[in-house]
Amino acid sequence: MKFVIQRVTKASVSVEDEVIGQIDRGFLVLIGAGKEDNKEKADALIKKMIGLRIFSDEEGKTNLALKDVDGSLLLVSQFTLYANCKKGYRPSFIEAGDPEMAEMLYEYVVSECRKHIPIVETGSFGAHMEVSLVNDGPFTIILEN
Repeated sequence: MKFVIQRVTKASVSVEDEVIGQIDRGFLVLIGAGKEDNKEKADALIKKMIGLRIFSDEEGKTNLALKDVDGSLLLVSQFTLYANCKKGYRPSFIEAGDPEMAEMLYEYVVSECRKHIPIVETGSFGAHMEVSLVNDGPFTIILEN
């Protein structure tokens, strides 16, 4: 799995010009599932993401986690994280998980995150989405296993 985590002051996702998820301070997370991914791999990334200490404390040091700042999550599925551009100019997506498995893992990530973080918003799996964000920093972390 791959998580692209962006620390944001606000973020939203829209489908057909309708906002379906939005947060203030927290993480916008783009989530991709590969062929070999499973719940155990998802659990490891969820634990790491929730524990990331990338918010500033009172001394300005990145020392606080999402829970410490009452942060929220906006989780958006994005199979294009598995694009392979090594040959030619058209990306190959053969390493991405099949849609049924990827949707199951995405929904699993959402449900597990809701056990730890009070506000978890989502995109719409498989839909054409427009994502807006104000990246705080900018601060972007890529987690994968």
